[in-house]
Amino acid sequence: MSFAHLSTAQRKVAQRILFLNVASLLSLIFFALMQKVNNPVTYSFVLGHEWAFIKEWKLGSKTGSTNFSIAAIVLSLLALWMYVKRQSAKLLIALASFSLFMSFLNWASAGDFVPFTGLLQGGLILSVPLIFGALAGVVCERSGVINIAIEGQLLAGAFGAGVAASLTKNIWVGLAVAPLAGILISLILAVFAIKYAIDQVILGFVINVLVIGLTTFATQRALTTNPTVWNSAPIFNPIPIPILSKIPLIGPIFFNHTIIIYTLYLLVVVIQIALFKSKWGLRMRAVGEMPVAAESVGIDVNKVRFRNVLIAGAIAGYGGAFFTIGSVGSFSREMTAGMGFIALAALIFGRWTPLGAVAAALVFGFADNLRSVLSISGTPIPSEFMMMVPYIATIIAVSGFVGRVRAPAADGVAYKRGGGSH
Repeated sequence: MSFAHLSTAQRKVAQRILFLNVASLLSLIFFALMQKVNNPVTYSFVLGHEWAFIKEWKLGSKTGSTNFSIAAIVLSLLALWMYVKRQSAKLLIALASFSLFMSFLNWASAGDFVPFTGLLQGGLILSVPLIFGALAGVVCERSGVINIAIEGQLLAGAFGAGVAASLTKNIWVGLAVAPLAGILISLILAVFAIKYAIDQVILGFVINVLVIGLTTFATQRALTTNPTVWNSAPIFNPIPIPILSKIPLIGPIFFNHTIIIYTLYLLVVVIQIALFKSKWGLRMRAVGEMPVAAESVGIDVNKVRFRNVLIAGAIAGYGGAFFTIGSVGSFSREMTAGMGFIALAALIFGRWTPLGAVAAALVFGFADNLRSVLSISGTPIPSEFMMMVPYIATIIAVSGFVGRVRAPAADGVAYKRGGGSH
């Protein structure tokens, strides 16, 4: 198939469909035909006390992989046919991708128990700090400031929330301090990047190192020597939403969480709408794409950027609270474990849009949780390789596999009022 006459967007869709066709054929060969056993795989769809249409589903690993691989082949061929007919094939692509994943899961879980609902819920939970970080990146970079410091903002939020809640024994105090800690880190980024025009990439890495150093020092001096006072915070308990939490499969995945995750749902909606439907969002996109034009209509470019960098810090800091008062109740050194950088990859994968960044973060979170589940179940895949899964997904995202992406035109370019970018 020649791609010469196609637009860039059409070429990406065609390449994705052809990749699905090839991957589906390979899954039939490796996950089905080459599988010598047909051990049963048990899928569980009940996590707690939700209503249940089906509790468990058992099928043979070879049988399941064969059927799902054939389904993926048929669906990907139909998607190709729909594409040739110039009709939308998004649903078929999604179903073929799901069938492909299920073929792999049957092969990897031969003879084991798979908590399917728990697998999806765990993926959502692991993606929470990634989504907060990615949203912070959207607000910051759409305004024209590169935010490499997401890792430091998340870590500062986790530290601030954990220490404040430990000292006061008040979980709400910890939650209030978390965004303030993120703002403090963003203030450093805003001052040096916007006022003094320091290279924003280098500055972001320096800030991350600074936060890691400060929190490590404080942990060694106070948190580990007197953990009862400094490092024993209460944690938020899940709040099941009446009726919604009882819905099979969907209920426990989305509606049985803490206030931090419910706030995240609201934040995603607000940022998505505000970015594209509000005056604030219009100004943000203007200063991120063409600051000279924005200034020509009376917008103070650096003021908008400064304010949005601080807002981004508050978002990431609030998300950092998830690590401490949202889960374990104590702070440990470098507990964010590079999630700020994965959030940055999700931002790129999602093409600097809120919903795109959320989708990418969910993929990374699910990949990380899948690694944990398969490692416990005894998959034939080496454990060392499983540890690499989320980072491989990150490399794929930023390497251009998802297609060429374009950052906001003025992202990372300092602006001097009256004199343009420099």
